[in-house]
Amino acid sequence: MSGPRPEEFRHLQVKANGIQFRVAEAGEGDRLALCLHGFPECWYSWRHQMPLLARLGYRVWAPDLRGYGGTDKPTGVAAYAVETLMDDVAGLIDASGARETMLLAHDWGGIVAWQFATRKLRPLARLVCMNIPHLGAALEAASWRQRLRSWYMLFFQIPRLPERMLTGRDGRRIIDMFRKSARVPAAFDDTDAEIYRRNVLVPGAATAMVNYYRALLGGGGFRRQIAQGFPPIDTPTLLLWGTEDVALGTELVPPTSRFVRDLTVRFLPGIGHWVQQEAPDTVNAMLEAWLTGKPVPGASAL
Repeated sequence: MSGPRPEEFRHLQVKANGIQFRVAEAGEGDRLALCLHGFPECWYSWRHQMPLLARLGYRVWAPDLRGYGGTDKPTGVAAYAVETLMDDVAGLIDASGARETMLLAHDWGGIVAWQFATRKLRPLARLVCMNIPHLGAALEAASWRQRLRSWYMLFFQIPRLPERMLTGRDGRRIIDMFRKSARVPAAFDDTDAEIYRRNVLVPGAATAMVNYYRALLGGGGFRRQIAQGFPPIDTPTLLLWGTEDVALGTELVPPTSRFVRDLTVRFLPGIGHWVQQEAPDTVNAMLEAWLTGKPVPGASAL
C-alpha cells in the first residue's frame, strides 16, 4: 500500500525529559497533534495521518518513543516505567511550546496516552486511541480467552530470548509479525517492511522495546496505576478499533464508557491490529469528521 515516505517529512531532534527524541514533523502552528506509536513500530506508523492532520491546521509531531529508532535508549528496565513514559509525553508537549495539544495513540502509545489523560499531567484538547483499551476497562473485561491472547506479555519477561526472537533472521521476523498478524498484509509494502526491519536492529532497540513490558508487569507499573485508581477522563475521546485484532478482543471496548465522559467509538470490521496502517482512508475519514464537528461515519458508510 503506497503512502508518504520518510523524506516527505521534516525530522527534528528534540530534548525532553532528559533524553533526545527523533521527531518527524508536518504542518505548523501552535496546535499540536502528538502521535504515539506502538510496539514494535516507530514514528512511521503515522505516515498516513500526518498529512491530514497538517491540512486540518495542526503541527504534527510523531516521535520515535523512548528506546525506539533514532531516540535515545536508556539502559535498564526501570527507565521504561509507565510513569517515565508519561513524563516523556509531558516533556515533548512542553518542548513544542504549543497552546493546545491532541494526543493520538496506538497500542503501547495508547497505554501511555490513556494514563496521561487519566492523571492529567498536561491539559489535552482531544484524545484519540486506536486498538488499545483503557486499563480500567481491560481489568473489567479481561477473560481467560483474552489472557491467552496476551501470552506474549509473559514471554517478554524472560531474559534475552525475546530480543533474539525479535531480531531473528536479520530482523525479518518483524516483517513476518506485521504481515501475518495484519488482515490487510498489503498495508506493508517492501519499503515499509525495510523501515521496521532496520528499526528493530538498531543497537539496544529490541531490549528497549521488550523493557516496556518488563517494566509494566515485572516492574510493577500496572500495579502502581491500579493502586491510584482510574478517575474519569474529561477530554473528548475517539476510540477506533479494528475488529480482527489478533491480540486484543472487542469485548475490551464497551467498559471504556465508564471511564470516559465524552467518548465516541467506531469499529472497523475486517481490519486488524495495525488499524491506521491497514485502513488509512477509513481512519482518516473518521478522524476528519470527528475533528471538524461532523457526525463520525461508521466503516460501512465509507
